[in-house]
Amino acid sequence: MSGIDPLPLAEPGPTALAAPEAAASDGSWPAGYWGSTWRRLRRDKVALCGAALVLALVAAALLAPVIAPYPPAFEDPNGLTTLGTPLPPSTGHLLGTDPNGRDVLSRIIYGTQITLLVGVLGNGLAGLIGLLLGSLAGYFRGWVDTAISRVVDVFLAFPVYLLALALAGVLNPSVNTTITIIVVVYWTATARIIRGQVLSLRERDFVEAARSLGQRELAILFRHIYPHLLSTMVIYTSLNIATTVIFESGLSYLGVGVPHGTPSWGAMISENQQALTTAPWLVFCPSAAIVLTVVGFNLVGDGLRDALDPYGAS
Repeated sequence: MSGIDPLPLAEPGPTALAAPEAAASDGSWPAGYWGSTWRRLRRDKVALCGAALVLALVAAALLAPVIAPYPPAFEDPNGLTTLGTPLPPSTGHLLGTDPNGRDVLSRIIYGTQITLLVGVLGNGLAGLIGLLLGSLAGYFRGWVDTAISRVVDVFLAFPVYLLALALAGVLNPSVNTTITIIVVVYWTATARIIRGQVLSLRERDFVEAARSLGQRELAILFRHIYPHLLSTMVIYTSLNIATTVIFESGLSYLGVGVPHGTPSWGAMISENQQALTTAPWLVFCPSAAIVLTVVGFNLVGDGLRDALDPYGAS
């Protein structure tokens, strides 16, 4: 994904230092930037639909003990047919039950907690590490850039799931383990994107002006470079959450994600895939939850990308 420069370039000439680029050398944004961003986002109906999906997921995760009909591990004595098979969707169990008599809707609602915790926290930590190391590599260049870039190359040389399985084989399955795997796997892509952005930004006139005024290099990096990376990080993080949701579901499906019995959507699919023809709701319902989550975050990410573009229509 290409970065987005939120500040228009100054036209060459004697008044260039008065242009927005120079005015932003203190890390500030042009007047009205956030207002115009919100107006563009508010007009994007598709992005608002995605935001509604995301807010619904957040609400379900926070209010799971209130809105879930049953606890996630509760085995209803009346949750199976007389033949011992799962109940289909009905008024008592809106999405049916699983082979253990557990309510599918309740387990999907509680699975939202796992999905958002792992997706948001794991992706957030990976983004922070990638931001820090990528900006250091791009700004200081030289041996710092070489060392960090070679580490990134080593991590990228491993297939994603192979690396994840290797880590899962060393660590015990848990939510913390899944978050750790996501951080280890995904920080490298962020680092590469940020490095490219910083390599361009460090040559801009406002950085040279700050350097000529005697500001320290780290101060320039944090005060003048990082504000220009905000839009890139917001867009990339929101889009990458969808990827980590799929990744977490894949790990749980393979049995190396969250512990057995935890209401994870990927684990629900794995545990019940043999009942696809006899009780299809056991696979379709968690699959639909994954699809809606991924679509929601992707729509929000696309909307933010368009809204944060200063050259878009305001």
